[in-house]
Amino acid sequence: MVMIRAFLLSLLLLLSACDHAVNNSPYPATDKQVNTLYSSFEERPKHLDPALSYSSNESEIIAQIYEPPLQYHYLKRPYTLIPQTLTAMPSVRYLDAAGRVLPDDAPLASIAQSVYELHLRPGIYYQPHPAFARNPQGQLRYAHLTAADWADIHDWRDFKQVGTRELVAADYVYQIRRLASPQLNSPIFGVMAEYIVGLADYSKQLLAVPNATYLDLTRYPLAGVELVNRYTYRIHIRGKYPQFSYWLAMPFFAPVPPEVDAFYHQPGMVAHNFTLDWHPVGTGAYQLTVNDPNRQMVLTRNPNYHPAFYPSDGNEGDAAAGLLRDAGKRLPFIDAQVFSLEKESIPYWNKFLQGYYDLSGISSDSFDQAVELNAQGNPELTPAMRAQGMSLVTAVTASNSYMGFNMLDNVVGGLSERARKLRLAIAIAVDYEEFISIFANGRGIPAQGPIPPGIFGYQDGVQGMNPLVYQNNNGKITRRPIADAQGLLAEAGYPNGRDAKTGAPLVLYFDTAANGPDAKSRLDWMVKQFAKLNIQLVIRGTDYNRFQDKMRRGNAQIFEWGWNADYPDPENFLFLLYGANGKVAHGGENAANYQNPQFDALFDQMKYLDNTPARLAIINQMLALVREDSPWLFGYFPKAFSLRQAWVAPTKPNVIANNTLKYRKIDPVLREKLREKWNQPVLLPLFWLAIVSVILILPALWAWRRHERSRAL
Repeated sequence: MVMIRAFLLSLLLLLSACDHAVNNSPYPATDKQVNTLYSSFEERPKHLDPALSYSSNESEIIAQIYEPPLQYHYLKRPYTLIPQTLTAMPSVRYLDAAGRVLPDDAPLASIAQSVYELHLRPGIYYQPHPAFARNPQGQLRYAHLTAADWADIHDWRDFKQVGTRELVAADYVYQIRRLASPQLNSPIFGVMAEYIVGLADYSKQLLAVPNATYLDLTRYPLAGVELVNRYTYRIHIRGKYPQFSYWLAMPFFAPVPPEVDAFYHQPGMVAHNFTLDWHPVGTGAYQLTVNDPNRQMVLTRNPNYHPAFYPSDGNEGDAAAGLLRDAGKRLPFIDAQVFSLEKESIPYWNKFLQGYYDLSGISSDSFDQAVELNAQGNPELTPAMRAQGMSLVTAVTASNSYMGFNMLDNVVGGLSERARKLRLAIAIAVDYEEFISIFANGRGIPAQGPIPPGIFGYQDGVQGMNPLVYQNNNGKITRRPIADAQGLLAEAGYPNGRDAKTGAPLVLYFDTAANGPDAKSRLDWMVKQFAKLNIQLVIRGTDYNRFQDKMRRGNAQIFEWGWNADYPDPENFLFLLYGANGKVAHGGENAANYQNPQFDALFDQMKYLDNTPARLAIINQMLALVREDSPWLFGYFPKAFSLRQAWVAPTKPNVIANNTLKYRKIDPVLREKLREKWNQPVLLPLFWLAIVSVILILPALWAWRRHERSRAL
């Protein structure tokens, strides 16, 4: 009787569990249906100070907090700069050496300076922060902390008062000065010192200042950055440098208030981890309210965020994709984003499948579970992912991956017809479509030149085809047949892969730092590509440092290389082939050491032009030259794949901009509904376990009771 009661009680408890909410959630029960986006991080960003930050995981945080004067239009492609805190795009004036204003079409040689004038929108305020707090007398409350004050301050929450103030032009001026501070060592100082008037000398001036805990930059003016009035400042650039506008969309040029800098330089701040690297201060849509590197980072809505609105225009097809349904609505849509620490990809993936993360990349471990190739060879979601309502989001990155020839090499290098035809033959033979399918899981598109999609100068379809490697078959672009490559190889003096004069086989060398099982299969594939032409490819593997040294010295013959854009301008890719950037001669990023006087002359024209038809015409001439000379096998443009849950509104990937959290939108009610559906406890095994337990225990109980009764008798 006792066992029967125990069984019935167990069954009752199991059945009652069905009425309770899902209890495997990693988030507090109070967070149900909150308007929060859930994501993860593998390690805490090292720098959140905008003068120091220069990595993607840091940008994901600080781009939501800081507001440089410019930003990228969320929807338009090619990527287009628009004002963020300005009333309009910066005006640019050109001056000669005597300071006289020149016309916009003045000859390049006559331009001594370009002057950028920037006008801020009034009424933009910083997030609440103790650095702005003031006492009843109007003085900064925490500007002069004493030992007695520190006795009561142990945590960020111990600063009981916060304040704010309006964004002014002096804050932007102060930040540009910080780029030259010897206390910071900004990673872009070297580049900016070449362009911003007086920045190099300013750094030397600051180095001469006696050592101090706080270097008050308000006391040291910078000649090339001029404060005009409360809302206006000017930046003086040497010569003409149109690409400078792109830098104005980077956090390096976001505002930092002097009182915030002074606040963090007080004695005791670093000991308590109170620094700009831990607690950034901005005017953006979000503020960092939790920074726990062992658990969580949380961005929450900035209550002082100025009016900003979802774009009302975009590219063709954006409206049909649902990307304009929120046109004109006030930003941001989401109240917070929670980044939870996830050091391993598999736990993250499993939580994503349970609905506890809203977005996910696709690692190699989970690729086959998430994506399959259809009959046309295009990637699409697997039925299991579609059944959960997920969407596949793809975006071609602003980067390229190519195979380069060392143009200084006496076999594959040079601009002779023999060498050029040899390189073109190899370009046809190496099948990058197959490479993308096998080694990149279809995540890429074959490159027809060095400029990736989304960048001015890239042309899609037949118009942008490389006619020396591909051909147009009734509107379909296909790689030229291997017979074309064999013909070019014979014209180069190597019929059937042998020297026409000596009969010796053609042996080429591929230098790489790749190693491991994955690398071996990829390198074996590369050997087979050259074997199509009976060329013997010898792999020369080495460690990365040795490989870099060979590249610097020009001792490599054929190699793999790649480039990620700093900014979305064709100059940032075409400079990789500019003669003055040769790696061996000049230590630049032209790893192929390619030098063609015609290309270089066109580059010198193109880099200073705005994105006009005239600039596009010059770019097309440059592309024709590098296709003809073939210093690269242009390789492919990598594609980023990611998944979004059913409750996440359609988004347009933007591989250049990072301040896109304000455009995201979710449906928390649908999320909670699907979470409960996907995470219901499976009770049937427990039910049967209870029955089996009772069956096993009952005989023992009966035997024990008989034994007890027999003793009593």
